[in-house]
Amino acid sequence: MLKILNKLRVLTFVIPTILSLSYPALSADKPELTVYTYDSFASDWGPGPQIKNAFEAQCECVLTFVGLDSSLGILGRIRLEGQNSMADVILGLDTSQMTVARNTELLHPHGLNDMSDRLALPETASNWSDQHFVPFDWGFFAFVYDEKALSSVPQSMADLIRADDVKIVVQDPRTSTPGFGLMLWLKSLYGDDAPAQWQALAPKIITVTKGWSEAYGLFLDGEADMVLSYTTSPAYHRIAEGQTQYNYASFAEGHYMQVEVAAMLKSTDQPELAQSFLAFLLSNEAQNIIPTTNWMYPAAAGIALPDGFEDRAKPSGLLLADDDIANNQEAWLKEWVTAMSQ
Repeated sequence: MLKILNKLRVLTFVIPTILSLSYPALSADKPELTVYTYDSFASDWGPGPQIKNAFEAQCECVLTFVGLDSSLGILGRIRLEGQNSMADVILGLDTSQMTVARNTELLHPHGLNDMSDRLALPETASNWSDQHFVPFDWGFFAFVYDEKALSSVPQSMADLIRADDVKIVVQDPRTSTPGFGLMLWLKSLYGDDAPAQWQALAPKIITVTKGWSEAYGLFLDGEADMVLSYTTSPAYHRIAEGQTQYNYASFAEGHYMQVEVAAMLKSTDQPELAQSFLAFLLSNEAQNIIPTTNWMYPAAAGIALPDGFEDRAKPSGLLLADDDIANNQEAWLKEWVTAMSQ
């Protein structure tokens, strides 16, 4: 997730967040592990600070999160830096980017055994056996609305596309993970007819934002009836704000799923520490931090959800093969640009 931020109405544009900047100078006798992630994960209200404290308490090391503007930005950064990357671990890519990341040949196998026995992912992704990527959370994309403001709620993607009186805000698939997820959602539902469905949907879209925060802020300010986000977004409002009017539209065809992952780089000079961190991400301690900081479902089994979260079995999940995405994403993005410009 691109996630529900505690300071949602304050949209700021900053240089990459480095979570260790406020800490004392690195101790000469402690190794440092550098993790590239997206900025909301590393932010004060994200999981980063708690995970940093918990891991440092057991590793005798310094954990530094470098927050970039999106998961797509993480992938772009390591491709640019290559073998000279300062990162040891990348955290925040999802299944749609795994093949592209693997094809860079910059990743090192995680070496964790019996990981599938520790996981509790939806059926679509339940047989996890990837040698490079460790899943740490997951969720479903969805359109969120305010029950006090929208009385006629689409019951399917087809309903949304046909609707005459609804205004939505979405994110750009070239710069935003949810935006990319929506592109895959329509592709999974409509295949070769997806461009025509985008053209039909376009009149309902009041704007396409670069990222999630801007889109969600416009929705909260009443500029749109619905916003592309996650099925877990209402949980934030219920738990953090005590507001119950926010819900998501449950679509009959199913919702596209996102599984977020972490991986270690070949160029790391701390391979054992990197592997230890990847294993820690699936620990009860780390997984219990995820729901009310990243506002996603934990990937590990046996993690209780706080009151205010919906049953993680809902809704049914859609997921395209990451190889298919890697082979076709450039063409699909061109289709989207063409469809939205007509």
